[in-house]
Amino acid sequence: MPKKAKPAGNGKEERPVPCKQVKVEADAGPSALNFDSPSGLFESLISPIKTETFFKEFWEQKPLLIQRDDPALATYYQSLFRLTDLKSLCSRGVYYGRDINVCRCVNGKKKVLNKDGKAHFLQLRKDFDQKRATIQFHQPQRFKVFILQLEGEKHWRLYHPTVPLAREYSLEAEDKIGRPAHEFTLKPGDLLYFPRGTIHQADTPPGLAHSAHVTISTYQNSSWGDFLLDTISGLVFDTAKEDVELRAGIPRQLLLQVETTAVAKRQLSGFLRTLADRLEGTKELLSSDMKKDFVMHRLPPYYVGDGTALSTPGGKLPRLDSIVGLQFKDHIVLTVGPDQNPSDEAQEKMVYIYHSLKNRRDTHMMGNEEETEPHGLRFPLSHLDALKQIWNSSAISVKDLKLPTDEEKESLVLSLWTECLIQVV
Repeated sequence: MPKKAKPAGNGKEERPVPCKQVKVEADAGPSALNFDSPSGLFESLISPIKTETFFKEFWEQKPLLIQRDDPALATYYQSLFRLTDLKSLCSRGVYYGRDINVCRCVNGKKKVLNKDGKAHFLQLRKDFDQKRATIQFHQPQRFKVFILQLEGEKHWRLYHPTVPLAREYSLEAEDKIGRPAHEFTLKPGDLLYFPRGTIHQADTPPGLAHSAHVTISTYQNSSWGDFLLDTISGLVFDTAKEDVELRAGIPRQLLLQVETTAVAKRQLSGFLRTLADRLEGTKELLSSDMKKDFVMHRLPPYYVGDGTALSTPGGKLPRLDSIVGLQFKDHIVLTVGPDQNPSDEAQEKMVYIYHSLKNRRDTHMMGNEEETEPHGLRFPLSHLDALKQIWNSSAISVKDLKLPTDEEKESLVLSLWTECLIQVV
């Protein structure tokens, strides 16, 4: 079976580190997941490890294995999903390719066994039992929340990465892998984390009917390299407006050269130093494309109730004498970019606010057309300082906003309130 390298980040070389194993007994922590908030759920998923400890000691550094050996904790994650749930999901309507994939490993290569159209439970069960196929659910939060090691067992082997925090999936040759750095069996209630780039192999031990688990992949395309690619284009565009050297044509025949000339390298190096100097002195909000993508593909806020607070403004209408504050701040981004609908050839800059309040949980990241653009608002660049005031304060008086007229102040907060982004406090 091939070994897969998980994708990620910045390619920084680092020495191998050991796997941390935590064995949990029944009296070491709660046996139920906490659904009161996203942060509470995450902490209960990795319990007894604290969130601060996880990000300080394990995140993108080394594997973590939590084994809940006590039989009383074997059902720790089972409330999320069971194999028996598959039948009820099929009755709701799931489709090959869109909702699920059926596949298995044949001669070291992945083979997809999907049929056409709607998936039926009896066929899935046949593929599962007779062909030992793997059933993969797309966006499982549409059916349940998360799925971890739920039922059965899974034998895992972890290998030191050949490319730490690798950006892309790859199949490594056997002679490059070496011996497993860690080998263990996950049982119901267990959790395994390993940094992206860790080469891994998993299989169901002989004699077991099935194994149900999930891999939660996160933080892809969020490295410093991605951030640099996102910010540099706007920085070059702005600098070229003021620097005639950046607007000058490149040497003739340069694009036909097999290798970059020494003169061209010196010129590019000088431009990069100029851009670095400008970056240190800028106060504008950069990385607009990454911010848009982050918000556009984020689930709507976790909210207890009928969800009207995410689509219908509530509470008092903001006035000049009101005190206002942001709500759902973790689901809103603020950035500056060129006017996307210019009335003339000159592209003026605008302030853009994007949010995930109106994102649909049932079609999250399913490639629907309505997800091609994020929800949000835009304002003239003159509103930037006032918006920063709102973003940087837990509460602020409308009349204290840095805008020239009272009408502009009221209009700004009314727009934000109508979009459910602020409330009167």
